[in-house]
Amino acid sequence: MLRIDALKEIYAELEDCVVVTIMGAVAAELQSIGHRPNFFYLQHAMGLASSLGLGIALSRPGLQVVVFDGDGSLLMNLGGLTTLGRYRPRNLVHVVFDNESLLSVGGFPTATSTGSDLAGIAAAAGVPRTRAVKALDEFSAAFSEALAADELTTIVAKVEAVGPKAFVTDLGLLENRFQFQRYLESVSAERA
Repeated sequence: MLRIDALKEIYAELEDCVVVTIMGAVAAELQSIGHRPNFFYLQHAMGLASSLGLGIALSRPGLQVVVFDGDGSLLMNLGGLTTLGRYRPRNLVHVVFDNESLLSVGGFPTATSTGSDLAGIAAAAGVPRTRAVKALDEFSAAFSEALAADELTTIVAKVEAVGPKAFVTDLGLLENRFQFQRYLESVSAERA
């Protein structure tokens, strides 16, 4: 499965979600499909997408938060899974695209290439719903189910180690930050 195909498959479901992506290929590919003001591309903070998503989910329980992470980023901050498992925000879906490499910084292999099971680690950390998927239809179904479940979910999606030609987005970091902040401020109080 290609990550870009997975993102295209669920893109319509992201319209009313607060979306946080990790840096690199995930951010570049999502932006290439079509940027929205509810998308925040967390640049230069590898490993912290789930932490930012957790903070938003806890402070704004009326909003559905989706975090797009990568295996390398998650492995940099495995403690983030234990924090997710501790607080268990019902409005957070954590998607980990596992390509078994640090694709955005040279393609070096990660621990998942030798058997580390991120879905198993998430479950052991206390995440109540975890799922590992390998095919596009499985991913699409798992994502839709996670949005409907009203329970913290981590989905680990195995994807090929291919990405865009460039890993930089066209949207300036500060512009994205202020646009995203304005979006969060504009969301009605009933969804707070």
